[in-house]
Amino acid sequence: MTSEAVCRRRGFDPAALAAIGPALAEFVDRGELAGIVSLTSRGGEVVHAETIGWRDVETDSPMRPDTLFRIASMTKPITSVAAMMLVEEGRIGLADPISRWVPELADVRVLRNAAGPLDETVPADRAITIEDLLTHRSGIAYAFFSEGPLKPAYECALGDPAMNRSTPDEWLAALGTLPLAYQPGDRFHYGHSTDVLGFLIGRVEGKPFRDVLRERIFRPLGMADTDFWLPHDKRDRLASLYSYEEAAGRLAKLEPVMYDAPPAYTPGGGGLISSAPDYHRFARMLLRGGELNGVRLLRRETVELMRTNRLTPSQRQVPFAGMPLWQTCGFGLGLAIVETSIGNPYACGASGSMTWPGIFGTWWQADPVNDLIMIYLVQHHVPVSSGIGATIATGRGAAGRRALPIFQSGTYAALSDMAEQTT
Repeated sequence: MTSEAVCRRRGFDPAALAAIGPALAEFVDRGELAGIVSLTSRGGEVVHAETIGWRDVETDSPMRPDTLFRIASMTKPITSVAAMMLVEEGRIGLADPISRWVPELADVRVLRNAAGPLDETVPADRAITIEDLLTHRSGIAYAFFSEGPLKPAYECALGDPAMNRSTPDEWLAALGTLPLAYQPGDRFHYGHSTDVLGFLIGRVEGKPFRDVLRERIFRPLGMADTDFWLPHDKRDRLASLYSYEEAAGRLAKLEPVMYDAPPAYTPGGGGLISSAPDYHRFARMLLRGGELNGVRLLRRETVELMRTNRLTPSQRQVPFAGMPLWQTCGFGLGLAIVETSIGNPYACGASGSMTWPGIFGTWWQADPVNDLIMIYLVQHHVPVSSGIGATIATGRGAAGRRALPIFQSGTYAALSDMAEQTT
């Protein structure tokens, strides 16, 4: 919690902010979530922070401000920033074919039908580009967002998308044996595009992608707790992962395998562990146009390019994970951009706000209009499928996800001097 004076100075009603915590705590009290860490700042100053419940229920270990979380797809914006740093330096270009650095994907085939037989393919109309990777329009899929024979083919060739013993070269070679689900540039199709982008960045830099992020983003921004690997001396700070068993009406602890040493496989689409203070630094950098505390990672115009919608009108008609997300959001270069809050369960800010969630329930948003950052971290697993979007967003079959809209709406309701009303 922060002082009432700070809240008022930053345009918040302290009592309204204080009411958010008890409302969120009800989900923990009912056993629907193990615990929650949230952080809200305005003008770079933290106005509200909550640690609710348990990072591990079985050991009665409470959530702390520095608790570590598997942030999953919240990794993607970080990878995208690293890519745009190379774009600024002229080392890669948005229109460049990725085959220059990833020859494994030089001669890809494309399924005639995304859910059809694997041997019914046609040549790609054009090469996959850097922009295709940044906008998920490469045609590269995820197994869990695929249907038909492509799903087991991805599972067999690539293995676990999170915990994987492959080297980047081995993984890219395996990906190169699979057909694309769609033609490059055809549509937004969520998949391993950002993983490929991360390994491409590593090849451009001539070093492991993990080292690139540590040297170029994490150390400059002071993100000391963000990494693809969790050292043994930090593991007691990691929030345990839980699923909710509807039939039993209780949480069930999951035990993902941990690496004993820094892995070779560092998926830029979803492999990072981080904390609320660390991700806050990253979000502030974006909100400030690419600079934080005198450290500039990107030019302001580059950040503006990232938060400019790239999807065409026809592409916006295609559902995302079974829901019409692109009716309320655009998608730029590695970021979703809020256009309206009405009917938008993934975002709540003023038009132009930046966001992208993680599959374990983590979420963030940076609202340039109101100079507002919100971070919400839980570890709540739900089964993943091509139609999962509505379940994750609304909480049907995923009870703990209903807490996020309370955090979102409560924060904006407490903001007494909004520069722009959410629409």
